[in-house]
Amino acid sequence: MKTITVAIDGFSSCGKSTLAKALADKLMYTFIDSGAMYRGVTLYALQNGIIHNGTIDYTKLIQSLDSIQLNFKKVADLNKMALFLNGVNVDNEIRNMDVAQHVSSIAAIKEVREKLVELQREMGKNGGVVMDGRDIGSVVFPNAELKIFVTASPEIRAQRRFLELNALGKNVTIEEVTKNLQERDHIDTTRTESPLIQADDAIVLDNSHMTREEQLDIVLNLVYKLTK
Repeated sequence: MKTITVAIDGFSSCGKSTLAKALADKLMYTFIDSGAMYRGVTLYALQNGIIHNGTIDYTKLIQSLDSIQLNFKKVADLNKMALFLNGVNVDNEIRNMDVAQHVSSIAAIKEVREKLVELQREMGKNGGVVMDGRDIGSVVFPNAELKIFVTASPEIRAQRRFLELNALGKNVTIEEVTKNLQERDHIDTTRTESPLIQADDAIVLDNSHMTREEQLDIVLNLVYKLTK
């Protein structure tokens, strides 16, 4: 079977990464979580005083981009890929609410997007890749053989995110999560640089009332049709 590039886009907390990871595992493809990369830049900005009292020092961030090294490595004891920021595993830290509150603003910065899009294209240049994010099918891999746009109702997305954060031991309320998702949706869809849009040739997958297994089966069948 030939290998292809699968681009999965959609709103926050609609299950993109869960689907992408499962699909990559099933196909033995490389999984690249582009959202984790933007979270990594955001975490760096928080750790280095680039974000202070909710305000981003854009000049300092842009000057610091060459000092931000991001890569994915498999963590043996967890049997999963994790994001490393300048050599340190930050896969848990990037899921914090502080990061979630600022990541969409960081991701809207032109220079940040240019750096990460270049890195993402390099990671996926040989195909056999499943990448999820918000501009994968529209910007990063516009020629991807399969593009999926994942969505779910706002209420279900908020509930999923709330349960995910609670499972990580984060003390948040459903109201905080809902407000955060609304703010991120607004920034992601209205920003000037690579806004979240559904590519013209993307297949919409509303997983509001699907199990993980059901949505995986749907996408696997789409892949098999393209590769058999």
